[in-house]
Amino acid sequence: MERTIIKTADGSHSLFVKHLNEHYHSIHGAIQESNHVFINSGLKHILSQQNRQLTILEIGFGTGLNALLTFIETYNLNIQINFSALEAYPLNTELTNKLNYIDLLNTELNKSTMNLKTIFNQLHACEWDKPIEISDFFNIHKIKNTLQKIVFDKKFDLIYFDAFGPAIQPEMWTEEIFNKIAEATKPNGCLVTYCAKGEVKRTLKKVGFTIESLQGPPGKREMIRAIKN
Repeated sequence: MERTIIKTADGSHSLFVKHLNEHYHSIHGAIQESNHVFINSGLKHILSQQNRQLTILEIGFGTGLNALLTFIETYNLNIQINFSALEAYPLNTELTNKLNYIDLLNTELNKSTMNLKTIFNQLHACEWDKPIEISDFFNIHKIKNTLQKIVFDKKFDLIYFDAFGPAIQPEMWTEEIFNKIAEATKPNGCLVTYCAKGEVKRTLKKVGFTIESLQGPPGKREMIRAIKN
């Protein structure tokens, strides 16, 4: 799968997949979109409910941006984060080394000698299909598999649903898929996605989620936050 680095409106990089005619992130701003959808509307919502330990599942690890932003947001909160990331088509380090997220974010964490570039490199370079400790409070388990084939062995507090859109990957937005995700979501757990199509809302509601339509990131009118009943 050929991918080309492009610069989005907020200056941060995304990837363009030519044969799909699709971008990994919003062209209106990659960092801006990730912060709005996954951090502000998802992670901060769950953090307001509990403050001890979180299990997070990301559907579509991609560039690693959501994992990096999660690490930054939770660094000083003294919360244990167990971050699982599903990705069928991992990026190579030659490509991820060129992404400019670190240049646009703080290069060092507050009150820490830990360099964000080192963290970002670790997120991409660490071994697949086994839990890896990135820091005392942040573990990541990158899973090279498809959502159709994987069998989840635990339940999650928070789901980042960051697959390509329904027009590009319709097989990722079916009732069967969302039912599988619902079964892997804890009661009162949360799913967030940039997509706000009516069909997606109806499917999520059918499999046991309560739907909240929130203001979308720049370039999108709405997004979805779904709470497991």
